Amino acid sequence: MVPVLLVLLLALILFGAGFAIKVLWWVAVAVLVIWLLGFLFRSTAAGGSRSRWYRW
Repeated sequence: MVPVLLVLLLALILFGAGFAIKVLWWVAVAVLVIWLLGFLFRSTAAGGSRSRWYRW
């Protein structure tokens, strides 16, 4: 009975990790799109000057 429970626990952990990683990929894609849109709109709104919209 213990090996079956361990296999089920391992499957549950791997499923949870896979779901979390997939969610993190979607968050990363959303941040990239927002960054690119901000970069493009800032460069067109500034009249083509080389100003940056972020502060690093």
